[in-house]
Amino acid sequence: MTRVEHVVTSGTFSLDGGTWQVDNNVWLLGDDDQVLVVDAAHDADAIVAAVGGRQVVGIVCTHAHDDHVGAAPELAARTGAPILLHPADDVLWRLAHTTAKPDAELAGGHILKVAGTAVHVLHTPGHAPGAVCLYVPDLGVLFSGDTLFNGGPGATGRSHSDFPTIISSIRDTLLGLPPETIVHTGHGQDTSIGAEAPQLEDWIRRGH
Repeated sequence: MTRVEHVVTSGTFSLDGGTWQVDNNVWLLGDDDQVLVVDAAHDADAIVAAVGGRQVVGIVCTHAHDDHVGAAPELAARTGAPILLHPADDVLWRLAHTTAKPDAELAGGHILKVAGTAVHVLHTPGHAPGAVCLYVPDLGVLFSGDTLFNGGPGATGRSHSDFPTIISSIRDTLLGLPPETIVHTGHGQDTSIGAEAPQLEDWIRRGH
C-alpha cells in the first residue's frame, strides 16, 4: 500500500547574500518496492537510509532553493533516479549547482506515478517562479514545498519571489482542493486545506 514517510534534515539556506540555518522536511511517497523522493534536502545519507533497498523512481524538486535541492545530484548518482524540476526555476538551480543539471522538466498538469499511485503536479509560482505542489488524491495529501505552510504562504521577500503571485497560486490552485486534504509542508508542521482557507484574507491584509 502506498504510504507517506518523512525525514527531517538540517543545513543552511543561502540567497541574496544571506545564510540561515534551516530544518527541512524530506517526503517519501511509495510502498515496499518503489518510492518518490520530494525535496532532496541537505543530507543524501539520511535519505538513502530512509529509502532502503527500494527503487527511487524520481527526485522531485518543489523548487530550486539550495536547501531543497542541495543533496539532489548526490542522491541521483547513488540511486540512478532522475531529478525533476520546473524549468522556470533553472535560475535558482544554477545558484545551487554549477555543473549538475536536472534530468527532466515538471509542468502543471503532469501526472507522475509511483507504486501505482497518481501524483498530480500543480504549478504554484510565487515563492519561486518554478514552484510546484504535488497532489495525491488517492491519499488525500498535498506536498506543498514552500508554497503553503501551517499559518500562511511561503516567504516572498527575496529574489525571484512575488507575494501577489503566491496568493493567486494558493487561492486559485490549492484552496479548491478538498478541505480535508492534509498538507505536508517543506518546513515545520502539517496542516490542512480546510485549516488554512479561512485565513486567506488575513494574509492578504498583512502582506505576507
